[in-house]
Amino acid sequence: MTERHDKSGLQVASELAAFIDERALPGTGVETEAFWTGLSKIIHELGPENRELLDRRQRLQEQIDAWHIERRGQPHDHNAYKAFLTDIGYLAPEGPDFEIATSNVDPEIALIPGPQLVVPITNARYALNAANARWGSLYDALYGTDALGSAPPAGGYDKGRGARVVAWARVFLDDAFPVAGLSHADARRYHVRDGALLVDDLPLMQPEKFVGYRGHPKAPDAVLLVNHGLHVELVFDRTHPIGSRDQAGLADIRLESAVSAIMDCEDSVACVDAEDKVLAYANWLGLMRGDLTAEVSKGGDRFTRALSPDLTYAAPDGSPSSVKGRALMLVRNVGHLMTNPAILDRDGEEVFEGLMDAMITTLIAIHDLQRDGGNSVEGSVYVVKPKMHGPEEVAFAVRTFDMVEDALGLPRNTVKIGIMDEERRTSVNLKECIRAAKHRVAFINTGFLDRTGDEIHTSMEAGPFSRKDFIKRKAWIGAYENLNVDIGLECGLMRKAQIGKGMWAMPDMMAAMLDQKIEHPRAGASCAWVPSPTAATLHALHYHKVDVFKVQEKLKAGGRRAHVDGILDIPLATFRRWTSEQIIREVENNAQGILGYVVRWIDQGVGCSKVPDVNDVGLMEDRATCRISAQHIANWLHHGVVSQDQVMVALRKMAEIVDAQNADDPHYRPMAPGFDGIAFQAACDLVFKGRVQPSGYTEPILHQRRLELKRKSLG
Repeated sequence: MTERHDKSGLQVASELAAFIDERALPGTGVETEAFWTGLSKIIHELGPENRELLDRRQRLQEQIDAWHIERRGQPHDHNAYKAFLTDIGYLAPEGPDFEIATSNVDPEIALIPGPQLVVPITNARYALNAANARWGSLYDALYGTDALGSAPPAGGYDKGRGARVVAWARVFLDDAFPVAGLSHADARRYHVRDGALLVDDLPLMQPEKFVGYRGHPKAPDAVLLVNHGLHVELVFDRTHPIGSRDQAGLADIRLESAVSAIMDCEDSVACVDAEDKVLAYANWLGLMRGDLTAEVSKGGDRFTRALSPDLTYAAPDGSPSSVKGRALMLVRNVGHLMTNPAILDRDGEEVFEGLMDAMITTLIAIHDLQRDGGNSVEGSVYVVKPKMHGPEEVAFAVRTFDMVEDALGLPRNTVKIGIMDEERRTSVNLKECIRAAKHRVAFINTGFLDRTGDEIHTSMEAGPFSRKDFIKRKAWIGAYENLNVDIGLECGLMRKAQIGKGMWAMPDMMAAMLDQKIEHPRAGASCAWVPSPTAATLHALHYHKVDVFKVQEKLKAGGRRAHVDGILDIPLATFRRWTSEQIIREVENNAQGILGYVVRWIDQGVGCSKVPDVNDVGLMEDRATCRISAQHIANWLHHGVVSQDQVMVALRKMAEIVDAQNADDPHYRPMAPGFDGIAFQAACDLVFKGRVQPSGYTEPILHQRRLELKRKSLG
């Protein structure tokens, strides 16, 4: 039985109440009674409206289902479908043109295109790694991955591979920072004279790209350059193993990498109760106060990891200057759907977790607002809001933060909102969603994974969907990705807010990422998600090659390339001439991904995992990828493409494979041969009950089953 304390009519779990009163509130200037009174008001006034928004989602879905069922067997009538969606209010009227009025936005959001990391806030080491991923070694990223076309060799340092890394990096310097009449590969000396960087006494072709140095100007320890807003540091050290063999003494090239990072309280964590929420909030508190640490073991050594300091230099004229040493941190709150038992309202019902997150994460961010040299230099708090359905739900989030700011004594619009464009009702109404938050919006981002899951669920009754790889090739995805950028530019986000793209999900395949992810800046995206600090360093290279603002200017001048009609093109299977082998392989691939993710979520509370697929390619899995796989099987089950018995056979077969893939994990609990554990049952629920889950989300089942396991483990 959870011990609780009464706080202004709220029944708050004792560990959460103690965390707020004893750790989060002190130092903010917010009185204890004012906090709890404010939170109680938010929960009791906005909770019923939250519930009505969810009910409206369900009513719209029922109407869409009925429309498709009534026309089953008939050719799809696009015009009639669009008119129907307009009639029921799913498609909102598009209003006049406008531009956002967001103010006090940090340069990392408005002015510096670059990579963005997303990490689970419940893992302090990952959170620190992400914050410190503002800077990364290009040499290490090239040497330690397959970026050069092959994996690094086992054993000690390979001089031949090291030489290839150095040569590759010098080509990058020639491209980004050309020297008049000289290649960086031939350079023997870098020095500063009369405020200019000279390379073997020759100037940069663009001298303004030299912005600082450290050490003596005649033989600097470091040189700071900038290109398209991103910094590059040349590190010189003739005593270093690399620098000692380099004719210029260049020991490393460090790139400004993860310009921003999302500390995630949502898709990549498994927070189901007060214990979990306190862990998430405590790590966010450490980041906002700047005192978060984590004990790390690496190569047999143990050390304490902390937040990196800012980097100091002499400007070209010799005056002191500095650049940020950490990524600008955003926090992703939970969406509107889920409740959490950490707090009960006056009727004894679980409160909406999104309302709880809004108040508590903003309270914690006050610690940053009150210190110099912290996260935001502009005095803003950045909250990413996921899984909102349409303009009215965005407007609800705005009202929530109005009330949060009033309760905490913050100026209006201190909290900036990131709108995840990952539900279809948001995609087709994106301009009106942005309008609803025009004073707060600092970020829009496509999320292909959740977006696909919602696409399948919304059109569940329309017919069987294509195989997953073919869904990605359908016309709707191009329309979705293009319209997001087009609308963002039309609404004035350029140089005011981020226009983002989704995750690279294969963290071990960096050569492929280097080849493919450059399409994101080329598409006009000012940020795109990466799965690791190393990937951030490599993705940063794309922003040196592509001037995103020039791309955006060109796109803006050309007007819209995509329209809502393209997004409403449902990616159903056209011919359905699948062999039985193709069907079973698709189901097994989905089942393996679900099981590999769910078994760690339920048994170990791990919300984001690198899960090997059926070909043993490691994929970053979170609830969004799980949502696609579960909805896809549910769709095929519903339309008779595959039987329940066939799916169960696939689940059991894949459970044995997942068991084998995790054999070296001492904390892993095998699912076979009994197939009766809570994790396996959760995976079955996601598939066999997937059609009736709200919006096809995985959270209700995962939370229920994780709580079941936690109760069982307590006896």
